[in-house]
Amino acid sequence: MGSAPRRRRGAGFVHVSFDLDAVDPDTAPGVGTPVRGGLSYREAHLTLELVAESGLAGSLDISRSTRFSTARTRTRRLAVELVASALGARIL
Repeated sequence: MGSAPRRRRGAGFVHVSFDLDAVDPDTAPGVGTPVRGGLSYREAHLTLELVAESGLAGSLDISRSTRFSTARTRTRRLAVELVASALGARIL
């Protein structure tokens, strides 16, 4: 039998970079590269809720590129909500 994996001592640190291009444009229309079939609203939140739950995130960035004013507003709101999820908020 193999030995258990070695772990570093001390606190873990993970930088999370979340690109809103990964979210379906129906949910995040104001991105630079909208592609159908991306993450749903719930999947995007769950991803960042799991990051918060892990307790490992030391830093976070959410990138976006806006196109139109209405789309930009919806996408900005989503970005703020996703930051809240990454900090421990739950949408359900």
